[in-house]
Amino acid sequence: MQLHKKTSIGKYGFLIRVTLLFVFVFIVIVLIDQIDFPAPNKKIEKIIPNENLKIVK
Repeated sequence: MQLHKKTSIGKYGFLIRVTLLFVFVFIVIVLIDQIDFPAPNKKIEKIIPNENLKIVK
């Protein structure tokens, strides 16, 4: 008689993995939200001359 090692967690293994994945993603989103990215101080404005515009039909 051979010994059989059960390697799966069971029915709830998939549920546990999905829950841990959602918790990990939630924690990553919260940590990224805590980072204060600097906003540009001056307004970016570029004037485009009309002669460079092409009308495509």
